Amino acid sequence: MKNTPFTQKHIALGAKMAEFAGYNMPISYSGINDEHATVRNNAGIFDVSHMGEFILKGENALDLIQRVTSNDASKLTNGKAQYSCLPNNEGGIVDDLLVYCIEENKTYMLVVNASNIEKDWNWISAHNTKAVEMHNISDKTCLLAIQGPNATKILQPLTEIDILNMKYYTFAKGNFAGVDNVLISATGYTGAGGVEIYFEDKDDAAEKIWNAIFEIGTPQGLKPIGLGARDTLRLEMGFCLYGNDIDDTTSPLEAGLGWITKFTKDFTSKSIFEKQKAEGVSKKLVGFEMMERGIPRHDYLIKDAAGNVIGKVTSGTQAPSLGKAIGLGYATTAHAVLDTEIFVEIRNNAVKAKVVKFPFE
Repeated sequence: MKNTPFTQKHIALGAKMAEFAGYNMPISYSGINDEHATVRNNAGIFDVSHMGEFILKGENALDLIQRVTSNDASKLTNGKAQYSCLPNNEGGIVDDLLVYCIEENKTYMLVVNASNIEKDWNWISAHNTKAVEMHNISDKTCLLAIQGPNATKILQPLTEIDILNMKYYTFAKGNFAGVDNVLISATGYTGAGGVEIYFEDKDDAAEKIWNAIFEIGTPQGLKPIGLGARDTLRLEMGFCLYGNDIDDTTSPLEAGLGWITKFTKDFTSKSIFEKQKAEGVSKKLVGFEMMERGIPRHDYLIKDAAGNVIGKVTSGTQAPSLGKAIGLGYATTAHAVLDTEIFVEIRNNAVKAKVVKFPFE
């Protein structure tokens, strides 16, 4: 298993550790419910240094990104980021990712899922037919996500960058906690607000930044948060997790990601998605809440009132903020309408649920 520069910090703090995407990662510290509430109501810090980062440079960098991603990266100007996905040749998704515009038309950073670093690198490289300079900086890049409604207020004294007024999906580079060349972005995976900070671990940067955040944050209730709460937080928002809710067999249109699928340019599987848009898809990703007792889990069957299988659960949990069980899953389009009654098979019992909108309430 690989470690991040913060692995020993997690162990020293008593984190429950486990393997995730080949890394030794913290799953929880004080407990998922407590950590979840900390982020929703105040601020928490996640070590997400296992994520992958690629730099694409050169006059054809944008052209390459346009051909391999579904969203329109030509809309990005310096200091802006965008959510997108890498479609495969069959209308599925290689990965979902963030695209950061460092220098318009010249330099971009792609942030990809930890489990897909090699797969994504190979996929993009295979399409790099115009000598775009590519650098995989994943192993030397640290990434901390400080999330929650009070996150920017707590961190603002550590930087001259105005993070209190930073707009969603924008970023800036500067000094943070005495470390130069730190990229701070108003992005995250929790729906609770906050920032993500990227920096290279050299000259004890990881130690300096981690210690500075806890020194200023601990008196204000900031806590370390594990991947368990990261999952419950994103699920309450209806955010997709690669490998669960989207994968090589699901299309962005089926996953409700039509908003990142732009037909104003040429890209992989464009014709497949155009056909799906014109004709409609046969299944859709839906959110649902349980109307009876039971927690939905990945791969549980979804059935209609007559007992016919109409889909599968992709993610599910007892939502800490909501006090009820919720889930995501694919269902036939006819059953993907709001308030439709569906049934989740839990231990051979058909447990009633209903289709609801995102984010869960």
